[in-house]
Amino acid sequence: MHRKLLILGSTSGFLAVVLGAFASHGLEKVLSLSQLNTFETGVRYQFYHALLAILCGSISALSEKSKNLLFYMLLVGMILFSGSIYGLATNELSSFDFKSIALLTPLGGVFLISSWLVLLFNVLKMKKK
Repeated sequence: MHRKLLILGSTSGFLAVVLGAFASHGLEKVLSLSQLNTFETGVRYQFYHALLAILCGSISALSEKSKNLLFYMLLVGMILFSGSIYGLATNELSSFDFKSIALLTPLGGVFLISSWLVLLFNVLKMKKK
């Protein structure tokens, strides 16, 4: 499972850089400053959680069960949270009304927050040396 977390982290980090560059160079002329800031919030949180996935994949003291749970929580959280933010920020450029699925953003946020709590719980369970 550590490999899946490392792949998730590196892929998500790569996509965050690409999407950030796209926002800065491709969307700056078609989005308002507010929309661009919203899009960049999605990029920032995707990047934070890409790094968390890499960290979790690198911690040998985490059980396979915990790594599996973290993998799915981070994957679903990043897709729902950042993905819905990307859609909401670019809503005017699309024929789909992303406002109709805006509740996915806080649901994704719950998955991301919960992943941090799972990590904290596992760290607290570790034996002191």
